Amino acid sequence: MTDKILILDFGSQYTQLIARKIRELNAYCEIHPYNHFPKPDASVKGVILSGSPYSVRDTEAPIPDLSGIKERLPLLGICYGAQYLAHYYGGEVLPSDSREYGRAKLKYVDENSPLFQGIEPETQVWMSHGDTIAGIPEHYRIIGSTEDVKVGAYHIEGEDTYGIQFHPEVYHTVQGQKILENFVVNVCGVSCNWTPDSFIETTIRELKEKIGNDKVVLGLSGGVDSSVAAVLLHRAIGTDLTCIFVNNGLLRKNEFTQVLDSYRHMGLNVKGVDASDRFLDALAGISDPEKKRKIIGRAFIEVFDEEARKIREVKWLAQGTIYPDVIESVSVKGPSATIKSHHNVGGLPERMHLRVIEPLRLLFKDEVRRVGRALEMPEHLIRRHPFPGPGLAIRILGDISRDKIRILQEADDIFIRSLKREDLYDKVWQAAVILLPVQSVGVMGDERTYEHVVVLRAVHSTDGMTADWSHLPYDFLARVSSDIINKVKGINRVVYDISSKPPATIEWE
Repeated sequence: MTDKILILDFGSQYTQLIARKIRELNAYCEIHPYNHFPKPDASVKGVILSGSPYSVRDTEAPIPDLSGIKERLPLLGICYGAQYLAHYYGGEVLPSDSREYGRAKLKYVDENSPLFQGIEPETQVWMSHGDTIAGIPEHYRIIGSTEDVKVGAYHIEGEDTYGIQFHPEVYHTVQGQKILENFVVNVCGVSCNWTPDSFIETTIRELKEKIGNDKVVLGLSGGVDSSVAAVLLHRAIGTDLTCIFVNNGLLRKNEFTQVLDSYRHMGLNVKGVDASDRFLDALAGISDPEKKRKIIGRAFIEVFDEEARKIREVKWLAQGTIYPDVIESVSVKGPSATIKSHHNVGGLPERMHLRVIEPLRLLFKDEVRRVGRALEMPEHLIRRHPFPGPGLAIRILGDISRDKIRILQEADDIFIRSLKREDLYDKVWQAAVILLPVQSVGVMGDERTYEHVVVLRAVHSTDGMTADWSHLPYDFLARVSSDIINKVKGINRVVYDISSKPPATIEWE
């Protein structure tokens, strides 16, 4: 039984980051809404209460049921979690005189505390709250303070319960990872042995037990998630897995044949289906991005259903769902857990009367890549940038035509190949070219032109939740712009997107 940390989510923007930092310690953890979490069993070694956009003084403040947790299991409250443990049990939380936000230094640190072993006085932490703990109950002991925040951290005597008013999970808290490690290892006693190899071994065993001799069908996208899911399933059930890779006519240049070739070299049982005309005919004249997505999703379901029914006795549909897909689909405002349709196969299980299997649903994107490397998959598949399910349809703003697809594929191919050639591909999370629904005046030779404008987009991120624009070298951008304008007929202007997420999104539609 794998040791586990539970993280109770109160709606903080940083909750996933807490989980990621704990996973980096090779310790397994799960995120659950504060009002809908499983009863802790013997595998649960500790619990973390996240931050929240709420104040503990709000009438709608989240109130968790900690019976069976507090005093029985190690407990760490972070920001809102710390204020809740102080306020609810007899302390006082008041609005700060000034908003406590940004960098601060711990002027006092109790280095004898298990939570703060190895933490240096004057270490930088990150505050982000409008309230402050003004008073604590008698059996609470202060173990950390900043110049402005007396109760920066506390320990409840007689319990393994701690509260900190800063965020250890963010980059700006310099020794934050050490604090989380102290809690997980020193306080909770977790065995940090949750590695890619252990995940692979456990997952393959569970897949064999669950599936038996049944047949499974999987929709491949060419991306890392579905590819790693396919290899794991192949290791478990061999030829009882059939993969279907559909060309919707909206893939990158030559991607259909290149990806099929990669899969066949890996020994996977893959069927390629070229349904380009079916998708593009259905999209003719459609400009609304949501309508595009629905048309593509519906066409995919129809094509996939037709092909899957040709395989006899299929009982399971495999999906490349990963942990952020699961987390984002669960609301902290209520106990209902509704999974979003994150994949093009949404609607297929009911239509085909199949059971769903999701071998990667416990992993973050970077963990999927680590598992892929442990499976010795081709590096180019593991490092592949995320690519949207609707493909180039949402990178062509406005209506879609075959000529626009050709223009975008050519421009995109130049951008991606240039990034790889100049060793910049792995330094960005995602790169794309966007074809705008506008034309601009230009001059080529002695002739005046009136042609398309494209946007280059490249971002840094860890999981796609937030992203910053990549500061690609100016001379590189100049070369890419020149190549696109000179080599792609129909484009006479290239611009670069310097928007971050939020407020912008990574894709334009």
